Amino acid sequence: MSFLKNSLSVVYILLLASATGMAADPSQQNDDQTKQQEKREKKFEQQMAGATLVGHFTVDGKQNGKAPRVERYEIASAKKLNGDQWLLTARIKYGNHDISVPMPLNVFWAGDTPVISLTNLAIPGLGSGFTSRVMFFEGRYAGTWQHGKVGGHLWGKIEYAEKKTETEEKK
Repeated sequence: MSFLKNSLSVVYILLLASATGMAADPSQQNDDQTKQQEKREKKFEQQMAGATLVGHFTVDGKQNGKAPRVERYEIASAKKLNGDQWLLTARIKYGNHDISVPMPLNVFWAGDTPVISLTNLAIPGLGSGFTSRVMFFEGRYAGTWQHGKVGGHLWGKIEYAEKKTETEEKK
């Protein structure tokens, strides 16, 4: 009876260990995680290329019953540089400004969700001290922004560029 109890205990421990991943090769898990992250980054890069962020933003303390202001950012490209550093090239339409500018920023990941992070960025033609945190998920974006002492929220939908066929690209 004691032998059967001990055998069942060993089988139980082995089953539990394999179910929780303890028996898996740690280097294999790291390789799998790296591959999954590379896929997420490639997907983000492809989705942002030619995407347009169409939405609204608020200015803290300035609503006074007015509708949120409209914003539009046309993303030409998003390229991973090194580590969390990316270069995002965007056309920014704001007030009388309409400029295209490359912006170095960080992209961090909350699981499968990319979060753009920029801190005290200078944007030629618009000024310096721009700070923002914006997350992207399922065709939408949301976040916060700050420029000096003024800040607020932003949110909207992502309009993805249509994929061109080879025939269309040759024209």
